[in-house]
Amino acid sequence: MVLIWCGKKTYHNGMNYQDIITIEPGKRGGKPCIRGMRIRVMDILAMLAQGVSEAEILQDSPDLEAEDIRASLQYTAQRTGSGCINVVQTRNMPNT
Repeated sequence: MVLIWCGKKTYHNGMNYQDIITIEPGKRGGKPCIRGMRIRVMDILAMLAQGVSEAEILQDSPDLEAEDIRASLQYTAQRTGSGCINVVQTRNMPNT
């Protein structure tokens, strides 16, 4: 899987990260979380950085949805000011 996401504010379905990413001072140290759950954006990014596939993340965390992962990427791209995040996953990719 290769995912390239470049700073678009809305998803194809019209949802944007503000609908998904929540920050609550008393929860997880005020770090950005997914839909009020105790799953932090940084947890999602760490899993992706370690080569965990989107499918594996969703399987291990049944409360998450694919849009939550995209929202984490979108939020991080906007917050870092880069406007673009490239996630390249090589594990389980077919040989070319």
